[in-house]
Amino acid sequence: QVRLVESGGGSVQAGESLRLSCVASGIKFKLYAMNWYRQAPGKERELVARIGSGNLTYYPDSVKGRFTISRDNAESTAYLQMDRLKPEDTAVYLCNAGNGLDFWGQGTQVTVSS
Repeated sequence: QVRLVESGGGSVQAGESLRLSCVASGIKFKLYAMNWYRQAPGKERELVARIGSGNLTYYPDSVKGRFTISRDNAESTAYLQMDRLKPEDTAVYLCNAGNGLDFWGQGTQVTVSS
């Protein structure tokens, strides 16, 4: 059974930082691209970071320079370091593992107040 479990969300002030974690089980983690998405109320799900199996990364302009994705294959864990958070970063953050098949975590809430 595949499981992705996110943690690290919370409520912070604008300008502060959070680090999200996603622990995977039931997959050959090192073979999967790991992605972080977010979904705010009334908005579409948005990709915020991707790290491939070869450690290539991608960020949209909305988070580039503020968010950093990383992975620890030995721990089957992906991380999202979020710095200089803004109120518009408020959303549920979801972990995704992709390799032809897609698997999703349940999400962790991030709330940024001004």
